[in-house]
Amino acid sequence: MAVPVSVRKLDPRAKLPAYGSADAAGADLYVLTGGPVTIAPGGTAKLRTGLAVAIPRGYVGLVCARSGMACKRGLAPANKVGVVDADYRGEIMVFLHNHGPEPQVVEDGDRVAQLMIVPCLAAQFVQAEELDDTERGTGGFGSTGRS
Repeated sequence: MAVPVSVRKLDPRAKLPAYGSADAAGADLYVLTGGPVTIAPGGTAKLRTGLAVAIPRGYVGLVCARSGMACKRGLAPANKVGVVDADYRGEIMVFLHNHGPEPQVVEDGDRVAQLMIVPCLAAQFVQAEELDDTERGTGGFGSTGRS
């Protein structure tokens, strides 16, 4: 089921998000760099998409890594997953971090991240004196015995 999402080009050179295949979960985001941008090892670059979106109420836009770029080049969003709230109308920016040992160059028009539109439930937080018991209980990281 396709959810209509209005997209505004803030720059005429911007490209609309595009799915790489019919069943892709995320639509590729293209950047506007104006020329090559070198990201040093351990460095982060703030990259423009030139786009603003109107995420429908009840949904969230998630800006995620492109697996090929992350695995092959060590480039992924600095905040791991960016959140585009339904009421945000500013430009989508990608803060791309170089996790690798070598400088990486990003060019104008490169696909650097992917945008997923996902249903999002609002919670009603209610203070409680006690919580129900579970098998795991208060066990933290590694407490289930699985990695």
